[in-house]
Amino acid sequence: MLSRLMRGLLLGQILFGALLGWLMAWQTGATLWLVAVMALALPLIGVLLVIITIALMSRAPGANNRWLRSLVFEYAAMVRASLWQLPWASIAQVAMPAPGATMRTPVLLVHGYLCNHRVWDAMAHRLQSAGHPVMQIDLEPVFAPIDSYAPQVDQAVSELCRQTGAAKVALIGHSMGGVVIRAWMRAFGTARVDRVITLGTPHAGTQIARRTRTPNGQQMVWRSAWLQELDKSESPQTRGLMHIALTPQDHIVFPQREQVLPGVPVTVFDGLGHLELCRNRAVIAWVLQQLDDPVVPV
Repeated sequence: MLSRLMRGLLLGQILFGALLGWLMAWQTGATLWLVAVMALALPLIGVLLVIITIALMSRAPGANNRWLRSLVFEYAAMVRASLWQLPWASIAQVAMPAPGATMRTPVLLVHGYLCNHRVWDAMAHRLQSAGHPVMQIDLEPVFAPIDSYAPQVDQAVSELCRQTGAAKVALIGHSMGGVVIRAWMRAFGTARVDRVITLGTPHAGTQIARRTRTPNGQQMVWRSAWLQELDKSESPQTRGLMHIALTPQDHIVFPQREQVLPGVPVTVFDGLGHLELCRNRAVIAWVLQQLDDPVVPV
């Protein structure tokens, strides 16, 4: 569903850009190459305006040159995602390691708000290369309540266990995907959970969602009642399975350093944007290390 919406939006931007280019060429007598230039430029300009707007909204006091660095690389990540990856998603399958590779913990990747499984391209490839069977899920419908995604996660966990023969899986959630995993654990328990890693997840909610009217967006509003109830439902044993990664330059989830949970260790990646957490090499290396480290029971 999301990929169709993204393709329609992209096509609309290209056609509108081409129309603007044709009008400019007609008015100025410029070459018709202006039509192609404007058709290609308008989607890029649209992404730039979005990233500048949200970056200024989320800019923490005392931000330094790392904020500027994150802005540039987040723009590149958003262009890649919105123009190349998300619109062209197909049905994701379990990706098994190469024959003969040492089999490691199976991993389920859970994407965030207004995304699909293609946001995990770099992470999934690296995990599979390291010997982890990988499954990616597409959360549908796009604007449903977060609790409604829990059965989808449960079905994916069951399928991953069935195909790999494993009793437990690791779950990695980006942005909303992290609270989706927590909602799934509340509904279905932790018996099949090896560990949970969240990247840029609004555990305390995000101020960017204040004006949203979608059910899942309202649940992620800063200090929402839904998030507070989710917090109360979790035991120390559940929290003991989790590890949080965040970035102080997150353009979507802010206040950035408030996205923590009592008893859950936190790793900070300075200088990264929100989408970058899914594909940055240092983050992926850290995830691989976390998957290899033993879980210490609480």
